[in-house]
Amino acid sequence: MNTWHCKDFYDLSTEELYDILQLRTEIFVVEQNCVFQDIDGKDQDAYHLMCYDNETLIAYTRLLPAGKSYQECSIGRVVTKKTNRGTGIGKELMEISIEYCYRFFGRSPIRIGAQLYLEKFYSSFGFQKVSDIYMEDGIPHIEMVLSPA
Repeated sequence: MNTWHCKDFYDLSTEELYDILQLRTEIFVVEQNCVFQDIDGKDQDAYHLMCYDNETLIAYTRLLPAGKSYQECSIGRVVTKKTNRGTGIGKELMEISIEYCYRFFGRSPIRIGAQLYLEKFYSSFGFQKVSDIYMEDGIPHIEMVLSPA
């Protein structure tokens, strides 16, 4: 049974923060073989959406207000545990992330920096490509924006 939690940085327990950093490192650094500065000084200004399966963090996003990463509010550090991919958890993660952005930041556009190979996935939620392809940490990315209906 999956349980969802969305917390301000200062409401995270030490264990939750450890789980978040462990999952982000597992995927972004180890699996994607990418050396980058994950701890970027933005976590303190973010809401952290977490999905646990029992005691295991299986999905996560970081929700940032406008002006922190982009002019618009944003969803970032989108990650699902490798063993849980293909189960629909990523789709649920994005749907809930969008809902929380609207709840916390109002019904305004949401911008993401998406890995290029996930363009179709993000397009399925209404995100539209708004930039050329750019390289970030050796991985092709594009910026995409979701404008509320």
